[in-house]
Amino acid sequence: MSVWSKIKQWIGIGGVKVELHVPPSFSKKEGMFEASLTVTSKSDQTIQEIKVVLDEEWTTGRGEEKTRKIFELGMVKVPGFDIKTGDSKTIQVAVPFQLVKSNNDELKEKGGALGSLGKLGALASAEKSEYHVIASADVLGTAFGPSDKKSIRISE
Repeated sequence: MSVWSKIKQWIGIGGVKVELHVPPSFSKKEGMFEASLTVTSKSDQTIQEIKVVLDEEWTTGRGEEKTRKIFELGMVKVPGFDIKTGDSKTIQVAVPFQLVKSNNDELKEKGGALGSLGKLGALASAEKSEYHVIASADVLGTAFGPSDKKSIRISE
């Protein structure tokens, strides 16, 4: 292996590619969603592990006072395997998750006057949640493993 090939391997260029396939939305009542991963490689590689994570990016406030927090709602690890040059492997995963609720969300669920108060509080503080599914592979001998990220909606 030439020096240039070793550098490309360490950076993760021309090696493994991970493609994530998830439904555009799913119900929060299910507590789990299914996804599939397609792993391809341009050279012989050893995948040590693949993590599939559902996270919530929660923002509040506006302008200079905007704050952002990321919560990990669920995660699944796929054990490692070897993949040969030109091969493709599809992996099915089921990711369990549990949503995190803000105080305003809890009030909204109670309905009535308290529900209205919760909606008003969420509007006043500009609460917003975005959900993402992220698949990242840990490839032997690379500093930066391949990953894929998809935005999804979680419905009632």
